[in-house]
Amino acid sequence: MKILVAEDEAVSLRMIARLLERAGYEVIAVCDGRKAVEQLCKPDGPRIALIDWMMPELDGPGVCREVREQNERYIHILVLTSRQSKQDVVEALEAGANDYLVKPFDSEELKARIKVGLRILQLEDDLVQAREDMRFKATHDALTSLLSRGAILDMLMRELARTRRENSCTSVLMIDLDHFKSVNDRYGHLVGDEVLREVSRRMLDRVRPYDFVGRYGGEEFLVVLNNCAAINALSRAEDLRTTIAESPIETASGPVPITASIGVFSIDEFSSLVVEAVLRQADSALYAAKAAGRNCTRFATSLPSTVAS
Repeated sequence: MKILVAEDEAVSLRMIARLLERAGYEVIAVCDGRKAVEQLCKPDGPRIALIDWMMPELDGPGVCREVREQNERYIHILVLTSRQSKQDVVEALEAGANDYLVKPFDSEELKARIKVGLRILQLEDDLVQAREDMRFKATHDALTSLLSRGAILDMLMRELARTRRENSCTSVLMIDLDHFKSVNDRYGHLVGDEVLREVSRRMLDRVRPYDFVGRYGGEEFLVVLNNCAAINALSRAEDLRTTIAESPIETASGPVPITASIGVFSIDEFSSLVVEAVLRQADSALYAAKAAGRNCTRFATSLPSTVAS
């Protein structure tokens, strides 16, 4: 754990640094408040700081205020001061300090207060992780870890808005695994789940980081390719189709071959489309792919009748 120590008195700075280093911490030592802010606001900067009240450039409360204004990360700040009045304590805490220690201080008390800070940091990290886990579960499919139906449709709506705003382009792929019911019937639903997870992984490996892949329902998937015009959409869809079919999927019951049919629709010229119209066009293209014998890609070319007013 890195700890910042900001103290303008050289002897005191060295003493605190040695004390913390002997306790196993990595110490970053600075001698003025401005340098303290620079270190604490770095992306990988220390998350615990011991800040002297009186320093050149910027005093302790000033450091607290600037760090809180500039940094979204939680940083535990302990102010070191010789001031003992309640007014001074209140000033430090209101400026953003988490704790304070009156000089001269006992070394064991300092280490104990740092351990308190570490416990608070761990609680903060646990809360952030729990929040991220909840957000992920709310927007992702539990089986495949792809975006859920609601989330992928929300992304599509946002992409359509961006397309209109920027006079840009978006392509949508509707993908259906061929004869997937027979996989479940022959091998069981657990193997079917393995197939869905592996197909999802293969698709994620082939799309760009800024594309969106979601589980639309059952064995159907929706892929939103932003800034992808019609001229490129078909080749992107073919790449996904061949990636899915290129090799059988290894499962607990042995290799299972799988293919997919894909319907493609691009939004560039007709920029006033609503989500429902786009889905209908992609679905009609998917139906055409199935009618053509499956394991192929078809492009929707007709102009939909439903547009945004």
